[in-house]
Amino acid sequence: MYPTAILTLFLLLSPFSTSSPVAITDDGSSAYKALVDFNFPVGLLPKGAVGYELDQASGRFYAYLNGSCGYSLEGSYELKYKSTISGYISENRLSSLTGISVKVLFLWLNIVEVVRKGDELELSVGIASASFPIDNFYDCPQCGCGFDCDKGQVRKLKLNRLVSSI
Repeated sequence: MYPTAILTLFLLLSPFSTSSPVAITDDGSSAYKALVDFNFPVGLLPKGAVGYELDQASGRFYAYLNGSCGYSLEGSYELKYKSTISGYISENRLSSLTGISVKVLFLWLNIVEVVRKGDELELSVGIASASFPIDNFYDCPQCGCGFDCDKGQVRKLKLNRLVSSI
């Protein structure tokens, strides 16, 4: 499972917002800055975010992409993003996520939570979670081809360990 897909959703929030929702649709780069402001790397969100909304009081956010998006990693994992990604964001935690899914074997599973623990990101699909080094997420993937699109290569994803499964 690739964490980039999951986290891409979360960067759409801005800690400088007021307590009411703030919509930004003309500056997608602000979504990436918001991720950084909550201690997440920008690579959780694919290239092309067009806006975001954040309710500063509750942490509820919405991230907007220019359409749905998908790509493969390592030839085995596929990620899909809906045009709207939502959830709750706080320092080091994205929860109740919707709009991001990963294909594991023959099943599509929703990524529901991302937690930063030091230099690792733990991605959860509810029944299982996996931990990845944060440096997997320094760059944003591109819809259609993921990473290294110009070279025709797929970047290998580093996996630290299986965190838990039920």
